[in-house]
Amino acid sequence: MTSLFNKRESQQTLRPDGNERSFPLVNNRDSNPPFEALESVGNGLDSNDQRKSRPFSESTIGNHVTHSKEFEQSDAQASGHSAHHESSEDSLHRQKTEAEGGPREDAVGEERGDEEKGNSGPPKPVGFWDKSLKKTRLLVFRRWLIMTGILSVFILGILSLYWAVLFKIDDNLNSIVVFVVNFETEPDALVGPMVTQMTESIVEENKMAHLGFVTVPSSAYDNDHLAVREAIYQQEAYAAIVINSNATTLLRQAVEIGNSSYDPTGAIQLIYVEARDQDSYFNYIYPNIQMLQTQITVEFGAKWATQVLANTSIPRSNLEKAPQALSPAIGFSTFNLRPFVPYTAIPAVSIGLIYLIIISFFSFSFFLPIHMQFISPGHPPLKFYQVVLWRWCATMAAYLVLSLAYSLVSLAYQIPFDQPTGSHYVSATDANAFGQGTFPVYWMINFVGMISLGMACENVAMVIGMPWTALWLIFWVITNVSTAFYAIETSPGFFRWGYAWPLHNIVEASRTVLFDLHSRLGLNFGVLFAWAAVNSVLFPACCWFMRWKQIREKKKQRKGQ
Repeated sequence: MTSLFNKRESQQTLRPDGNERSFPLVNNRDSNPPFEALESVGNGLDSNDQRKSRPFSESTIGNHVTHSKEFEQSDAQASGHSAHHESSEDSLHRQKTEAEGGPREDAVGEERGDEEKGNSGPPKPVGFWDKSLKKTRLLVFRRWLIMTGILSVFILGILSLYWAVLFKIDDNLNSIVVFVVNFETEPDALVGPMVTQMTESIVEENKMAHLGFVTVPSSAYDNDHLAVREAIYQQEAYAAIVINSNATTLLRQAVEIGNSSYDPTGAIQLIYVEARDQDSYFNYIYPNIQMLQTQITVEFGAKWATQVLANTSIPRSNLEKAPQALSPAIGFSTFNLRPFVPYTAIPAVSIGLIYLIIISFFSFSFFLPIHMQFISPGHPPLKFYQVVLWRWCATMAAYLVLSLAYSLVSLAYQIPFDQPTGSHYVSATDANAFGQGTFPVYWMINFVGMISLGMACENVAMVIGMPWTALWLIFWVITNVSTAFYAIETSPGFFRWGYAWPLHNIVEASRTVLFDLHSRLGLNFGVLFAWAAVNSVLFPACCWFMRWKQIREKKKQRKGQ
């Protein structure tokens, strides 16, 4: 038996047709004979008695090998005929199937392959109301409701500030102070007493929205008309109504002698500085002053005409020579000490400054990826404190260049920056506060203003991150615009904090240098530098906080993996 498994043997068994068929035995050197092979060997030992075994002889083994070879050749021929027969049947079946419109076998195979690939790939899309998305739908609905609620509260709380700044403007209109100064000291004066009585009655009755008329005695200015102009230039009031001395005396002389050169507008002066706040003048001061002028000239003209016509001692020829002395009798001469020109200066002191906030805000997202190159993989990272120091210095340098670019836009559109200063007593058009040195000062205002606005954005962006920085930008724009582009005097008392906000001081300083107004540059720069200093002190702490958040997020991601 040992020699049997060391050689390539074969066994005999009966085929269905009664002939013997040989099978190759397993070579023991290659592998152990399986149980079926051993059973086949036992069955082929003796065709007469399968239950008994006898040893194989060499001749027997040879006969088995010969029979095995012959059977293999005949079996191969039979297999070839069978395969040919099966392939012919398969070909006929395939042609019949294609003729009937059925699927081809290769197409079916491709579909099965696609299905197998689909099962191993991402899940197939499902409908919105699919059961597998139940938890996801609940999560999305809940988060949608929360975010909508947050944004709604934000709109009501922050956007309301812009509307609130003009809330009850009529009730606060009396905060716009207008001085009424009567220089007529004669006991029989008519013009001065009538004007002061009318303005005082408007304030006392308070029946309608009115300016804050304040009667000031001429002695407060040493009976000097120019001193009143200086007070208006120094922004002690928005405007002043001055009744000139001898206004009534000159009017009587014009009627009595028929002075044809009499000028009714020489009786009263209106003094103001338009460039201080052109919107307040156009919207509130002008309309109310015009109403007052009309009321004064109508009432005084009616009384004066009645009085003159009742005086029979006045020749009618005199009235014919000087009809203006009868009607309107008196009028207003206007002195705008600083006109708001040119109109291209409007963006420089209003809407254009919004873009200064936006540029300061978005510089963070533009420059942060550049700064992060110092700690990116591929080289030893820079020390943290040096990264912070680099970021601060690079941000200051960027603000210096960007503020210059912003300032050059105003220069490109021919806003004057090289005009001499003007007098405080007469109208001065295109006057600049520092002559040819005005532009560098204007640049520095925008530079320090950009630091105060931008560093606050940098710190907040590092602390709260996206997407909340978008809400911060809206808050920052609205709070600055509402207190810089509108007079805080006419706003509710809640907005008094606006005097300390950056944009209010940028606007005030810009008006000062562009129109040669009363200077508060020391206060303006002081507020802006205070914002810059506070945010610079907070800058390292905010950088550390942003770094801590990034490390924490990386740890969470590693745990999730």
